[in-house]
Amino acid sequence: MSVSGKTALVTGASSGLGRHFSKLLAANGAHVVVAARRIAALEELCDEIAASGGRADAVELDVADAGSVTAAIESLEQAPDITINNAGVSEAKPALDTSEDEWDRVVDTNLKGVFLVAQAVARRMSAQNKGGSIVNIASIAGHHVAGNLASYCASKAGVVRLTEALALEWARYGIRVNALCPGYIETDINRDFFATDAGQSLIKRIPQRRLGQPEDLDGALLLFASDAGRFITGASLAVDGGHLVSSL
Repeated sequence: MSVSGKTALVTGASSGLGRHFSKLLAANGAHVVVAARRIAALEELCDEIAASGGRADAVELDVADAGSVTAAIESLEQAPDITINNAGVSEAKPALDTSEDEWDRVVDTNLKGVFLVAQAVARRMSAQNKGGSIVNIASIAGHHVAGNLASYCASKAGVVRLTEALALEWARYGIRVNALCPGYIETDINRDFFATDAGQSLIKRIPQRRLGQPEDLDGALLLFASDAGRFITGASLAVDGGHLVSSL
């Protein structure tokens, strides 16, 4: 599952899973282009990757802004071989209390942003007669709903279906499109919550009785990104400790 010599674009790379995926790809030989709105955090990440012997460049990018996406993709010397569509946000609030602005923030980032980045990358790939891999980071919430997450669940379900539609259209160009659907993964953002009684109760509903760690996603991500997955497109893979198949 080597990505050595490949160029990989990672959106939402300034923190969380995006930061982890960037380091993973760099450690496995890819030249990584890290993208997000917070350029200072990206430059710090590039320094960390360089200190570990990897190669990384930073590009400012707002996935929900078509102009920003176009400018960022066009600034690259060539279309990336690998694109990790990772940028995303959430809003935990009852549907009755969700404002239009709150809905738009989640759906514009999580769904429209995925489409805009994938479209811009695929346009450059097809223009340069080169294929590649696009990995959309969805969620098990795209397959199964949870309370107070209407906008998030809708956006991630849209990512899953969009992945299938793009895979169908772009297979003829040698472009593979797949969705990685993490379950509950421990990060700096949610660590305190999962230490509470409510968080511990949620963990007990996972068949493996533990939270996932970012590195638990490594194998699936490298499979989709590398030539090991060259005949896989339109797939949606849950990495969730069995959460989706747990009993009612």
